[in-house]
Amino acid sequence: MSDLALPVRVQVPLEQRLLRLGLLLALAVLLLGLVLPLGTLLLRAFEDADGHFVGLANFVAYVATPSLRIAAWNSLWTAALTTIIVVPLAFGFAYALTRSCIPGKGIFRAVMLLPVLAPSLLPALALIYLFGNQGMLRVLLFGESIYGPAGIVAAQVFYCFPHAALILAVALSTADARLYEAAEVLKAGRARIFATVTLPVARYGLVSASVVVFTLVVTDFGIPKVIGGQFPVLATDVYKQVVGLQNFNMGAVVGLVLLLPAIGAFLLDRWADGQRAGTLSGRAVPYVPKPRRARDLPLLALCLLVSTALVGIVGVAIWGSLVTFWPYNLTLTLNNYDFDRFDTAGWSALWTSVRIALAAAVCGTALVFTTAWLLERGAPGGKLGHAVRFIAGLPLAVPGLVLGLAFILFFNHPANPFGFLYGTLAILVLNGMVHFYTVMHLTAATAIRQLDPEFEAVGASLKVPAVVTFGRVTVPICLPAILDIAVYAFVNVMTTVSAVIFLYGPDTKPASVAVVHMDEAGQASAAAAMAVTILAVTCSVKLLQLASGGLVERLTQRWRRR
Repeated sequence: MSDLALPVRVQVPLEQRLLRLGLLLALAVLLLGLVLPLGTLLLRAFEDADGHFVGLANFVAYVATPSLRIAAWNSLWTAALTTIIVVPLAFGFAYALTRSCIPGKGIFRAVMLLPVLAPSLLPALALIYLFGNQGMLRVLLFGESIYGPAGIVAAQVFYCFPHAALILAVALSTADARLYEAAEVLKAGRARIFATVTLPVARYGLVSASVVVFTLVVTDFGIPKVIGGQFPVLATDVYKQVVGLQNFNMGAVVGLVLLLPAIGAFLLDRWADGQRAGTLSGRAVPYVPKPRRARDLPLLALCLLVSTALVGIVGVAIWGSLVTFWPYNLTLTLNNYDFDRFDTAGWSALWTSVRIALAAAVCGTALVFTTAWLLERGAPGGKLGHAVRFIAGLPLAVPGLVLGLAFILFFNHPANPFGFLYGTLAILVLNGMVHFYTVMHLTAATAIRQLDPEFEAVGASLKVPAVVTFGRVTVPICLPAILDIAVYAFVNVMTTVSAVIFLYGPDTKPASVAVVHMDEAGQASAAAAMAVTILAVTCSVKLLQLASGGLVERLTQRWRRR
């Protein structure tokens, strides 16, 4: 009988089963909110209107349609031109903040963040007030029109600038002073030091900034919709195919074409990240800039010029929101903030956006941080962990418009048991969580990796459950990062247009979509008023975060002090 003994089954501890169950739940959310919708989008591109497989017929029709080819080219060259303008400008601004001794750096950093807190439509509306057919400064265009590529590029420069500047500021903030001292000892000129020391340190930041700006421009919907005029781009073509022509199959094809530049840029950024080596060794000496007028005065002038432009654009939008009837009656009034006069949703659109953003911030932060902890310190990895980690990085390469279209095709499918979610707040919350998942995940994972694994080891040796260690140690220590993740989710969900333009219902219209509809109806002042209101909400949340930062630090970070 001993030779026929049954194999002994290894008993998995209950705690490990629960942790693995947590990873399974995270995987289920990502499958429901990302993988299955994108799979449906891919399949729909190879089907006709009746659901029959037609192979590459839709793609052949796309290539044979001149207007669609022109839209693809327009998207690429406007994105490239915007990148060429933004990246050097952002590099100079970031260089001033990190490598100079100019005064007012805190103010310049705060002003730099203004476009991040505003919907992308706000700069487009402001430029119409300045350079539109009845604009105050239209004479400066010498008869040319702001509606089209000029307006798109100008508005995108405003919208994309802080994204590039933030990346480059981080890249330039790490420098070894010994390299500069060695270069000076060798009598290298300032230009050569800049070319051989400064630029190599920042080159991967330059690649990342270029990739981010290019992707943002290619995939943005709000700016070309408001100020693009008759100039076709991929983002507006997807909207036209789906909403205007109800041609979901061609919309899926255009969506996949729109996905290609984003994936290419994403892969380039991943390659650059893989080539990057550490810029600071353990014996590095932090670089501290010394005052030098020949450098500081031009950089101060640059920061003043850029900050004036950023504040000016926002100021024009605020002024436009108070004008009685542009351009015939410039009397200031608050009537434009009576949104019930201009849109069926009225003020409820704003509260709907707040509810969506708040739910996405709370649920998304809880999901993202818990999942990141499970991957880094909790459940054993294996194939399940690798799958979750891989899918968590995908949303960064998926444009919001493509994700929104994928949601429409997936959740509207007759065979989908989750079809009841379409048109509800829940689908908008899920879309917001998935759309910005990657950045939140990377932030959470970075914060958790900074913790010594000894915390979990000590807890395990004392027979303390991992979940208790997570709640009592990991969460309090990482609370500043958790707060950053929540605010990031709230602000981005509050301001996004492209990801939700297909998903709202009669009672769930977000404020950003209401801005588009008001502008389409010719109510530019009301549209500006709604955009300014969104900016006021996001600024308030950011200020609340800054105000609570000191309290959070006193309550949870006192251990960092000597």
